[in-house]
Amino acid sequence: MRRSNDPHRTSPLQPVNSILIIFVVSLGASVQRIDHDISNGYSAINLTLTIKRSCACCVGVLMAPRAYWKGYLKLSLVSCPIALYPASSSSERVSFNRINKKTGNRLKQQNVDAETGSPVDREDIVRGYEIGKGQYLQVEDDELEKIEIESTHTIEIDSFVPRPEIDDRYPVSPYYIAPTDRVGQEAFAVIRDAIRDKGMVGLGRVVLTRREHVVMLEASDKGLLATTLRYAYEVRDQGAYFEDIPELKLPAEMIKLASHIIDSKAGHFDPKKFEDRYETALVELLRKKQEGRAIEPVREEGPTPRRVINLMDALRASIGAEKEKKPAATSTKTRAGAGTGAKRKTGR
Repeated sequence: MRRSNDPHRTSPLQPVNSILIIFVVSLGASVQRIDHDISNGYSAINLTLTIKRSCACCVGVLMAPRAYWKGYLKLSLVSCPIALYPASSSSERVSFNRINKKTGNRLKQQNVDAETGSPVDREDIVRGYEIGKGQYLQVEDDELEKIEIESTHTIEIDSFVPRPEIDDRYPVSPYYIAPTDRVGQEAFAVIRDAIRDKGMVGLGRVVLTRREHVVMLEASDKGLLATTLRYAYEVRDQGAYFEDIPELKLPAEMIKLASHIIDSKAGHFDPKKFEDRYETALVELLRKKQEGRAIEPVREEGPTPRRVINLMDALRASIGAEKEKKPAATSTKTRAGAGTGAKRKTGR
């Protein structure tokens, strides 16, 4: 159910008395683990793990990741061939298929004409832009492919801006950029190091999935990190959401108490400290179902939040609660580490 960095790592959902067969296929394809359950004297194929990987490991050889986009990076008259790779993925999350409850068979989607109710063949499906109620302009794929702009094949850096000037509402998706051949490595390194030395980010454009995106370019290790940005019309103005919040003159002591709580919780960002607790509980639920165990509600421990009557008293009580937590911080971290080790042993 969960992708692992090791293609030979076992799944948390594993039938007892099973023969494990692993198929490792070529670059970019899927790796499937098939368990043949022979506990009841018959061979029932149970697909318990599907891994979609951007790279595959075969006979100890690590294959290169598959590029999402290939083209050129250009700064004035300097250019080099590059490839774009997704820097994030949600494929490790548990996912479900929709099935028929009565038969257990997987469902298949079918496109149906909204007016006639008749199924529509794939070759008869085209894009349509609505110009009036029930009226559409039909657009063919080959017509869209004729739209050729420079950013279709080239990311040209148009300008450089200080990173803090880019509002946090604008970044969307991160990508890694790397040179694709040795000839262009020097030009790539010049652009990368210049961006790093100036302490700024570059702004360019690129066409992905038939749409032009503004991208923010910044140095990252030996390569570049490109992050797509939203256009101004895609970002909602905050005024409509905050206009009913009144301007309050707060007591200095109240701000001081709140600042003290913030100081007690201050630290450094480490994404490894955050566990997807819902994902963990979901995998545990699936494990129990496979083992035939009863499913019980999962509840988070801790007091139920109460409505604040006196804010000053609540702030003072919070400071006292934070002081009580500090001595147990080390032991809590130890328990968390032990828990992680236990999960690894079970195949997570």
